Amino acid sequence: MSAIIRKIVTVVEETQMEMGRQVSPPTRRAAAIAVIENPFAGRYVEDLSPLIAIGEELGELLSKRAVAALGIDGAKAHSYGKAAAVGENGELEHAAAILHPKMGAPVRKVLGKGAALIPSSKKRSGPGTTLDIPLGHKDAAFVRSHFDGMEVQINDAPRANEIMVAVAVTDSGRPLPRVGGLTVAEIKGEDGLR
Repeated sequence: MSAIIRKIVTVVEETQMEMGRQVSPPTRRAAAIAVIENPFAGRYVEDLSPLIAIGEELGELLSKRAVAALGIDGAKAHSYGKAAAVGENGELEHAAAILHPKMGAPVRKVLGKGAALIPSSKKRSGPGTTLDIPLGHKDAAFVRSHFDGMEVQINDAPRANEIMVAVAVTDSGRPLPRVGGLTVAEIKGEDGLR
């Protein structure tokens, strides 16, 4: 089963100044969000494997869109994250089926690597909801400068029988980070943590 996509929205956020200080180079993050039909809206289904396959399909599609929006090679990405919001006739488990079993592998393939877990969030909500996409460094979860998040919103989604699915990618950490911890230069990238 392929995703029935109503729309795809891509957002790029670039921060050039923070508290009166120039951010150089600017920090940038992009999210690609697909609004899809929920094939199991309004009914309980034991086997969610069709949604798992949709997650794999959307992992590739959305990560490619997000990387293209940043205009970088996937290997140059720093952080990643994913999120989903199911409409009121869906279950949180529908979002989990899309996000967890198979979405990560195609995302990592587009980015060339990704030793760390891909942070995620899920919720049930209605049109215009804010989707919070957690972000973390793709190769080392302990890089504190990259603990972050991105908010996205589509004014008419998710409708009751839809699911909003998002993948976010960055080319940097937070603007002007200064709370210490492991730095990007210290990453070993072997265990996904350091």
